Amino acid sequence: MGRITASRKQLKPDPLHGSEVASKFINVLMWDGKKTVAQAVFYNALAEISKRIKDSEPIEVFHQAIENVKPQIEVRSKRVGGASYQVPMQVNRARQQALAFRWVLGAVRDKKGRPTHLKLADELAAAYNKEGAAMTKRENTHRMAEANKAFAHFAW
Repeated sequence: MGRITASRKQLKPDPLHGSEVASKFINVLMWDGKKTVAQAVFYNALAEISKRIKDSEPIEVFHQAIENVKPQIEVRSKRVGGASYQVPMQVNRARQQALAFRWVLGAVRDKKGRPTHLKLADELAAAYNKEGAAMTKRENTHRMAEANKAFAHFAW
């Protein structure tokens, strides 16, 4: 288990849009406690999105993109009598969001050589349209779960 923080209780909605999801995303995006930098990156990405996707609110695009990336099921390892099985399991809400954030940011950080806000705008716009690296990750997760359906009876 990772360290557990009270961020869920302490989370304040983000200053521009009043969205707690955006606020949490900014916190996950942040490195070395530099929240101002993380906010600048996030809001610049939203500005970029509003240029690209004309007829919708950028914050709505962000929310929809995260919704699209959230996995419904995933596989977890379970040891049964000396063998490890990949058992498909439902993903709870908090973990769905955490995984979605992680995959989007992972995809952004894997791309090199452009400003982060542009890469983030790319990835969010792609996820909004149900494509891009983070969506691929989700598809693969679902595919793994589908392939290992036979072991579903080991779920605990």
